[in-house]
Amino acid sequence: MEEKLMKKLEAGALNFEAYFSEKALEMKASEIRELLKLVETSDVISLAGGLPAPETFPIETIREIAQEVLEKHADRALQYGTTKGYTPLRLALAEWMRKRYDLPMSKVEIMTTAGSQQALDLIGRVFINPGDIVAVEAPTYLAALNAFRYYEPRFMSVPMDDDGMITDILEEKLRKLKAEGKKIKFIYTVSTFQNPAGVTMSEERRKKLVELAHEYDFIIVEDNPYSELRYSGKPVKPVKHFDDEGRVIYLGTFSKILAPGFRIGWIAAEPHFIRKIEIAKQAIDLCTNTFSQVIAWKYVADGHLDRQIPKIIEFYRPRRNAMLEALEEYMPEGVKWTKPEGGMFVWVTLPEGIDTKMTFEKAIAKGVAYVPGEAFFAERNVKNTMRLNFTYVPEDKIREGIKRLAEVLEEEIKG
Repeated sequence: MEEKLMKKLEAGALNFEAYFSEKALEMKASEIRELLKLVETSDVISLAGGLPAPETFPIETIREIAQEVLEKHADRALQYGTTKGYTPLRLALAEWMRKRYDLPMSKVEIMTTAGSQQALDLIGRVFINPGDIVAVEAPTYLAALNAFRYYEPRFMSVPMDDDGMITDILEEKLRKLKAEGKKIKFIYTVSTFQNPAGVTMSEERRKKLVELAHEYDFIIVEDNPYSELRYSGKPVKPVKHFDDEGRVIYLGTFSKILAPGFRIGWIAAEPHFIRKIEIAKQAIDLCTNTFSQVIAWKYVADGHLDRQIPKIIEFYRPRRNAMLEALEEYMPEGVKWTKPEGGMFVWVTLPEGIDTKMTFEKAIAKGVAYVPGEAFFAERNVKNTMRLNFTYVPEDKIREGIKRLAEVLEEEIKG
């Protein structure tokens, strides 16, 4: 049957590629998504994805809230909503951020989005002209690179250490650009428990980043999906907290603190920025899922979010600890890794000369998966790194997965 279908298609097939736009022809599938397809169909311990553990989803609470919403708020929950978002949810988020982050929202508006990924695309639409310079961390969130790349910027990478983006190096790069009569449009940072590196920008560097934004006239896009998942150490206020000019556009999401299936994120920014982003969103989907927004409103307003976050932390902390302990026990000499105080990821750096993309198939054959680090760099010039996730699989599998991975790496290092 399939053979006949293929012959039929080949006999009279259109030149499908000829109909795509130039931008569509340049599109490439997410490498992480393609890797996950391989893992899903095999009996492999996956340390590759960035998925929350389903055990953390507050199913009973969601069921109760959904029932209440359908009984008391169905006229609003099942109707179109405004592009900016469901007003009670936006107000509840503003109050939650004020209490949680000491972030006065009097000069800031909040707009809901279909997850923070839509927010990244909207920022690309609204702010990037072809050729604009966008600064990113090295490494940085792959899906942000993909979202921005569609709008044809030039990326400028800034290296990191255990305290996050190295702002002294950023300042050097900005000074050089200024001497050439150029400047960046914005800098994108995952400031806390960074994806993929797991590191957190220090408070000193956050303040310095805001100072540089003022001095060199650029805006800051702060993506903050992981900050509530803190297992040790002291909280650090968002970069947005230190912003008194409206230069910081803050992105939040319910994906890690409620459930990713709701597809609700939010942007907190100066009203003039929000207005233009709202207009851009009107051309995409008119409004974010209203039913999900009403449930999220009740989840926040009734105090469920404040009660749920400690439960998620207690669930993930042993998994984070298990990964760090296993890395310490099994990894061969010459392998280094970050020690995140929270979030979902550990970043591993191998000796120079080892290409983790080339060793991926060997790891799969051994029964463990990771994400090669190359794709997280805008220039794709670093080959000897990988990202590991510790939130999705239980502690025993984490330990076994790290043990298998260490065996593969030891063979590679020995050559």
